[in-house]
Amino acid sequence: MTTALQSPLPSQPVLRMRLASRSGMPRPIDGAWWPRSYDLLSELPQLLAGLPRAWGHITSVTVNGATWPAVPGRMLVFNQVVRLHRTLAVSAPHTIVLLAPGRGRWDLLVVPPDTTEETAEPLMAGAAGGHV
Repeated sequence: MTTALQSPLPSQPVLRMRLASRSGMPRPIDGAWWPRSYDLLSELPQLLAGLPRAWGHITSVTVNGATWPAVPGRMLVFNQVVRLHRTLAVSAPHTIVLLAPGRGRWDLLVVPPDTTEETAEPLMAGAAGGHV
């Protein structure tokens, strides 16, 4: 009798996100996120899992409706409901807005998934450094 060894489960891909350092000054952009696709239902759980604990529980997420395909009004992420909103605001086509009641609002630059690493890295560094 032979015993087949189970292959290890594939690990989660590394979250491609950079956050601005905490300062007392309000910022227009709090960092950058470079998702691997525009499938919000698969990308959002990993993003939320990688956020600082100090941000608290994100209950509402707003994305640009012209960039992201249709999404349901809410989804369950780590046994908690997150409301999803789409806006057609032209002022912020490449941002995602995260809200946590009593904690705050965070706006992240969304680097398009098909962006090359050579282009994405400076964009992310600029967003994290407040140079967007």
